[in-house]
Amino acid sequence: MVPLPPVGERALRAVGARRRAAGRPSVTETIATLRALATESGELVALFDADAIAGERHLLSAWAHLGRSRARGESRLRDRAAELALYVAGDDQLPRALAKVGIRATTERFVLVAERPREPAQLLERFGLDPDPAAYPRSVGPELLERLGISAEERSAVPSTAWEGLVLERVALVDLSAPSDRDGARKD
Repeated sequence: MVPLPPVGERALRAVGARRRAAGRPSVTETIATLRALATESGELVALFDADAIAGERHLLSAWAHLGRSRARGESRLRDRAAELALYVAGDDQLPRALAKVGIRATTERFVLVAERPREPAQLLERFGLDPDPAAYPRSVGPELLERLGISAEERSAVPSTAWEGLVLERVALVDLSAPSDRDGARKD
């Protein structure tokens, strides 16, 4: 695999987090915070369920595919964070993508993703979350792959040491499912 750039040189950063109290912040509060952050700055901020994230390469690959797609004028959604969710989930439909990687009322561990110059510690405070290095990064297991729609049959075709590659393949396949309108109109 291609080596990752050093952490200090990455324009995209991700940290694990957890709730301070059960059910707080609520999904509604979290979405309101995400929307407020999007209006304040052009830098992407996203929050995912940690149980659906296969590691650094997963997020960096999704972010790179998002950037290339937008550079080609093939954006699918107005909101970059929502579009990132498509790539992270390996799915071309937002409702299905959010069902796979989005946060839920029962989500306990999160992955906060932010472009520089956004500071993860300040963002965690805005969301009312505490840092949790045990939440991210984590190893890729069968439950995570099942959640992303990667079947037992697909998993059996490769050794478990290559499971991360199955996730990266799903991220790349989103580019092959071209947006429905090539004239620049985006789905919402």
